[in-house]
Amino acid sequence: MSERSSSTSTYLLVPILLIALLLGTAAIRNPSFVSLSGFGSAIIVAAPLVFATYALMSLAVAGRGTVDLAVGPLMAFINVSIVKLNMLGVVTGPFGVFFVALGLGVIYQLLFALIVIWVRVQPIIVALSGFLALSGINLVILQRPGGMAPEWMGSWGLGTTIFSPILLIVLIATAGWLLFTLTPFYANLRMMGYDERAAWTSGVRINIVRVGAHVIAGLFVGLGAICYTALIASGDPTQGTTMTLTAVTALVLGGVSLSGGRGGVTGALLGALNLYLIGFVLATFNFGAIQAFVTQMSYGIILVLSLLLTLLVPIIGRHISFISPWGAFLVLGALVIGIMLQVATSGAYLPAEGVMGAAQGPLLTRYLLDTPAGGADFGLVLSPIQKITFLAALALVVLVFTARLINAESRARRMGLFLYVFVAVLILALFAVVAGQGHVSLIEGAAP
Repeated sequence: MSERSSSTSTYLLVPILLIALLLGTAAIRNPSFVSLSGFGSAIIVAAPLVFATYALMSLAVAGRGTVDLAVGPLMAFINVSIVKLNMLGVVTGPFGVFFVALGLGVIYQLLFALIVIWVRVQPIIVALSGFLALSGINLVILQRPGGMAPEWMGSWGLGTTIFSPILLIVLIATAGWLLFTLTPFYANLRMMGYDERAAWTSGVRINIVRVGAHVIAGLFVGLGAICYTALIASGDPTQGTTMTLTAVTALVLGGVSLSGGRGGVTGALLGALNLYLIGFVLATFNFGAIQAFVTQMSYGIILVLSLLLTLLVPIIGRHISFISPWGAFLVLGALVIGIMLQVATSGAYLPAEGVMGAAQGPLLTRYLLDTPAGGADFGLVLSPIQKITFLAALALVVLVFTARLINAESRARRMGLFLYVFVAVLILALFAVVAGQGHVSLIEGAAP
């Protein structure tokens, strides 16, 4: 069991490292990302993908290679159904929309489970059949993108602030899954995913457990369809294929095993956020007409690399098993937050044009930051508060690394020190370059 836990933790290191890199790049490439509207838009856009990945995750944990390729078309089906019913005046209120969305998702997944369990058709065949059938039905309901979602849903998708109903839905769904992991039902679900025969001989009612996994997936798809409808404020029957492939890539990147037994909401969430950030970062480079092609190519490359890492993780895990994913998360999170703070506040404490050494704006607006001397556009200029913050983060890094290394060396002889040193050197080199550029700018600005 300890080996399984260690292996599972190792799988999370990849999405954690990638999300830190992408967040830092996104903040540097597009400073408007570090704002209330930037974070709000990110939440709205990423929410449908997050729920699609959650749905696939709950099915993948159940085993049998159950990857519902119809998740995207099902989400589009619920989307066009909500828009069509709203246009007919049948379903307009929040209660009716949630009832229809969750009900349709659960009904489809129940049919999926019943066919797999009692008709004994392979899950991949049922998934492909559902994919093709729903893709056609969506075009029958709504021939082209259009229509109008309920007005209250359109206001949800504005993305002008972080705190929105969409964020509340994501938080409630994530917390619900985390509470679900504490139940015996989830333990039976994971046991069935690891070894269905062993679970059956242990007395687990595998058919009931599998039906429960599909019901949970249906609820996630319904919530994703609500978020997607709020995002576009209309109906779109054509986005099913893209959503499915992206969700599968996010699932694999998040360390969820397609063979069953391994996976959770943390890895699925990290994988979905990584896929969104990849698209966001690539959009900042403006590839023009081939933008969509470059994005899809990147998703495909990431999917292949993630599958290769799945094979390499057991080997790599023997050398880095003592690295805690949550320790890496804290350390990298501190670094990324520092970058975001620098990007967000860099213009707040620079002197006004033509005013040497003068402060710009009131004290509270500048977050109690001192104005740099000189009028040059410095690269990295730290106020006393920022220096204290970075020193505290550095102390946290040193403390975590030291504690983990001492603990590892006291228990086993592992070749893990090299990896720590290598990563630390890379991080320090990055910040040394940024700081060096700032010092160069400072010297150039001070030169007569």
